Amino acid sequence: MALIGRLFVIALAFLLACFVAGIIVVGAVLYPEISNFGDAPIDQSAIDIVLGFGFIFISGFALLPALIVVLITEAFYIRSVLAYAVGGAIVGAACYLGLIPFDPNTMHFDGIVRRHLEIMTGAGIVAGLVYWLVAGRTAGAWREPPRRLPPPPLPSQSRPQP
Repeated sequence: MALIGRLFVIALAFLLACFVAGIIVVGAVLYPEISNFGDAPIDQSAIDIVLGFGFIFISGFALLPALIVVLITEAFYIRSVLAYAVGGAIVGAACYLGLIPFDPNTMHFDGIVRRHLEIMTGAGIVAGLVYWLVAGRTAGAWREPPRRLPPPPLPSQSRPQP
C-alpha cells in the first residue's frame, strides 16, 4: 500500500518538476524576444499556450531519463539534494542532446547552441531541486517497516495494604 502512495507522490513531483522546467525553458528562450517588444502589450493567452507546449515538451522528452534517475535514487535510498541537482542536470542535457543531430562518422553533435544547452541544463537542475522538495527527501521510505508502538505498561504487581 505504501508503494502505491509513493508512486502517486513520484508522479506529482515529476509533473511539478516538468512544469517548473517548462517555465524556465520558455522564459529563457522567449526573453530576448519579449525584451524587444517595446510598448506593445504582450498577449497573455499566447504566453499561456507557449507555457503549455513547453510543459508538454519537457515532460515528454524527460520522462525516460528522469525515470532512470528516480529508479536509482529510490533503489539506493539516495536523499541528497546534490544528487537530484546533478541528476536533473544530466536529464536536461540529455533532453537537449537528444534533439541535436549526431554524426557517427566524426563522433560529435552537429549544431549545438551553447546557450540552449545551458538553458536546458539549468532547467534540469531546478527541476531536480523541485523533485527533491516534493519526493526526493523521502526516497526509499516506502521500503522501511512501519514503526512499532512501545508496549503498554504492565500493571503494577503490588498488593494494596490492609
